[in-house]
Amino acid sequence: AGLSLMDIIDPDCTDHCLLTFKRVLSQGAVDLIETSFVARDGRKVRLEGSASCKNGADGQPEFTRCIFRDITEKRRLEVEVQKTEKLESIGILAGGIAHDFNNLLTAILGNLALARTQLPAADPVARRLDECEKAAWRARDLTQQLLTFAKGGAPITKAAAIRELIHDSASFMLSGSRTTCAYHLPDDLWQVEIDPGQISQVIQNLVKNADQAMPRGGSIVISAVNVTLGNDQEVSLSPGPYVQLSIADQGPGIPPEQLLRIFDPYFTTKPQGSGLGLAIAHSIIKNHRGLLTVDSEPGVGTTFSIFLPAVAPGPMAAEQTETPGPPTRGQGRILVMDDEAIVRNVATKMLEHLGYETEAAADGEQAVALYAEARAAGRPFAAVVVDLTIPGGMGGVEALARLRELDAEVRVIVSSGYANDPIMANYEAHGFRAVAPKPYKLQELSAVLKAVLAP
Repeated sequence: AGLSLMDIIDPDCTDHCLLTFKRVLSQGAVDLIETSFVARDGRKVRLEGSASCKNGADGQPEFTRCIFRDITEKRRLEVEVQKTEKLESIGILAGGIAHDFNNLLTAILGNLALARTQLPAADPVARRLDECEKAAWRARDLTQQLLTFAKGGAPITKAAAIRELIHDSASFMLSGSRTTCAYHLPDDLWQVEIDPGQISQVIQNLVKNADQAMPRGGSIVISAVNVTLGNDQEVSLSPGPYVQLSIADQGPGIPPEQLLRIFDPYFTTKPQGSGLGLAIAHSIIKNHRGLLTVDSEPGVGTTFSIFLPAVAPGPMAAEQTETPGPPTRGQGRILVMDDEAIVRNVATKMLEHLGYETEAAADGEQAVALYAEARAAGRPFAAVVVDLTIPGGMGGVEALARLRELDAEVRVIVSSGYANDPIMANYEAHGFRAVAPKPYKLQELSAVLKAVLAP
C-alpha cells in the first residue's frame, strides 16, 4: 500500500502542515510552504514548496497538488553562517575581555613578584605569595581560552619543555573528577617549538573529552615519546624530529562514521556541546606545523595523538629541569608606553628593580615627544616598551614609525594583553626588536631586555 503525505511528514511538523492544508482548501493555493519529511533511512529532509487546490464541477475540492524542493543543505549552510557570525561577535568580545584581563594580571603578577623579592624564601608570607602567583597564572591560562575565539590566533612559538606543561594542564582539567590519570613521560623528551598557552589549551580540551567519555570514572593514560619521521612515514608531516603525545581513555569509543567528521566545526555527539573543542585543537596543532590524529575502537576507548615539531635532538634539546635563575640586572634608560596607569606603574617598578632608569608615557604621541626630548638633552633611551593597542590614541605600530623618523636604530619592544594578535606573532616583520606578551615575569622582562640591548 502507498503512503499518504501525512505518513512521511516529520511528526514535529504535523500540526503546522494540517493548518497549511486547511489554508490551501479555503484559499485555493499557498505560495510558500516549509516543512520536514522523514526519509526511508530516518533522515529528516527540509523541504520548501507551494500547494494549490483543484476544485471539481461541483465547486468542492477534487485534489491538491504540492511541489517541493529539497532545501536541507541550504538551511544547513544558513545555520553555519549564523554560527560563524555569532562566533565572530563573541570573538571580538572575548578578545577585548582577555586584553583587559591580561592588563590587570600584569599589575597583579608584577606586584606579587616585586613583593616576593623583599622576603626570604622560608618566610610564610612568601609561600602565600607564591600560591597567589600560581593562581594568577592559572587565570592567565583562562584568558588564552578566550583568545582562541578571537580573531588572529597565530602561535607565538618558542623552544619549550613539555613534560611539566602536560602534567599541569591535565591535572588542572581533572581537578575534582573521578577520573585518574597515569603519566608516561620520559625525562629525555626533546624540547618542542610551541606556544605554551595554546598547547596547554589543546591538552585541556582532549583531557576534558576523555573525562566526559567516562562519566562513572576511569583512567586516562598520557604518554609521550621522541620520534624522527622520514619521507616514508604515513603521517602527512615534513621529515624531522617530533614529540608524539598520546591521550588515551577507556570510554565507549567513537563509531567509524563519526570519526570522519570528528574535527569538523560544530560537529558534536554531546547534547550540550558546541562542536568547537576538537576543531579548535586541530586548528592550533596545524598552526604549529604539527598533526592531531584519532584512533578509536568501540567498546575499548579512544586515543588522540599529537605530533609537535621538536628542537633538533641533542644534549641541549632535552628538557631542562633546573629552576630558572634570577633575573639579570641591567643599566640604561627605558621608556614605557601604556594607556593603563596600573601597567605603567608596575612595569616601571619592575624595570627599576632590574637596575634601569625609567620614564612612562600614556600614548604614542607622548612617547615620541619624550624620546625626542631625551635625545636632545643627551640622555637617550636605550629601549622603548610600547603597548600594541591604545584605544583612541597612537598605538605601538604608529609609534614605532614615528620613533624611527627620530632614530633609525631605535630599539622597540612590543607588548600586548592580546597575545594572539598577528603582529605579536610576527613582530620582526613589523620592525619590532622583541615581544613581551602580557602578563610577563621579571625573568622574562629581564631576558627580553638583555637580548635587545646586547651589542
